Amino acid sequence: MRDTHGIPGEPKDVVEAAFRHYRAQDRDAALPLYADDFTFTSPQDDHIDKAAFFERCFPTADRMTEQRLLQVTPADAELVFAYYEYELTTGARHRNVEAITVRDGLIREVQVFFGGRV
Repeated sequence: MRDTHGIPGEPKDVVEAAFRHYRAQDRDAALPLYADDFTFTSPQDDHIDKAAFFERCFPTADRMTEQRLLQVTPADAELVFAYYEYELTTGARHRNVEAITVRDGLIREVQVFFGGRV
C-alpha cells in the first residue's frame, strides 16, 4: 500500500525502504520516511533527534561491506522489529535488532539493540 505521496504506507514497507536508502546513502529518499519529531536511541545515542540522526548515524554505511535484513516482523499496527546482519570493512560480522515505530506512514522512533559478533 502507498499513500498519496508515493511513500510506502505499511510499517514493514517503510522500514524496508529506510534500510535500502541507508545502504544506498540516498538521504533525499530517506528523509521523507522520518517524522519531524523522530527520535533514535542506541547504546551510543540517547534519544537523538532527526537532525542529529542524519548528521551522525545515517552517513555510516561506508563502514560496512554488506548489510542484510534477516527478518522484518510487525509486532502490532505500529511496531516493527528488524533483525539484520552486517559485515564491517574489518571483516567482523554482527547482528542487531531494531524496534521501529511507524505511525501514519512515518518512522517515529528507532531503538537499536546491539548484538555480538557472529
